[in-house]
Amino acid sequence: MRRLLALAALTLLAACGSSGPPPPDWKTDAADLIERYAKHALRGENTLAERYFQQAVAATGGAGRVAETARLWLARCAVRRAMLIDDACAEYADLATVETTPADRAYFRFITLDWNGIDPALLPAQHRDLAAALPDRRRDVPARVTDPLARLLEASLLVMRREHDASILELATETASAQGWRQPLLTYLTLRRQQAETAGQQELADRLTRRIRLVETSLGPP
Repeated sequence: MRRLLALAALTLLAACGSSGPPPPDWKTDAADLIERYAKHALRGENTLAERYFQQAVAATGGAGRVAETARLWLARCAVRRAMLIDDACAEYADLATVETTPADRAYFRFITLDWNGIDPALLPAQHRDLAAALPDRRRDVPARVTDPLARLLEASLLVMRREHDASILELATETASAQGWRQPLLTYLTLRRQQAETAGQQELADRLTRRIRLVETSLGPP
């Protein structure tokens, strides 16, 4: 059974649960392929992930669908930002036209940290609380998000905004660990080890080092 990703871009692209005639092949193919991309990217299997992404782009591009192709790049950017990769989402911005929806544009602003004046109602439901919360209350929000990828994305955005604390780093670490998402797990374990060493917490740093070594030995090809 398809596990839905916590990305509005994917939900809008797939439209598989709506009533009416079944969606065309290009749409279901693209939705399946972008989910495969996310799965393998999060596992650190980058070559395979990129292959699936390019196939997804070929599916929407072959149908001449500008908005849906832009949405694929938006989904890719969100996955990369969940992994704490500072992607500027330039490909989405290049493709975004009047054909893109206000929800797409709001999501783009959300994942690129442009939160001033953003309308939370345009965002996916799981992200509205974070966008609406005052800066001194945002660190409490991600832990309440039930979807693992949405939770990891929120934690990573807070780190990028420098609004995080040790609890956010731990939340992101254990979210990635529980899902077997090796790429973000390695990043967050490394950040936590640096933090522990800076604080003189050598025992914690040593425990994190052992976890890092385990993850490094299991990472797929670059």
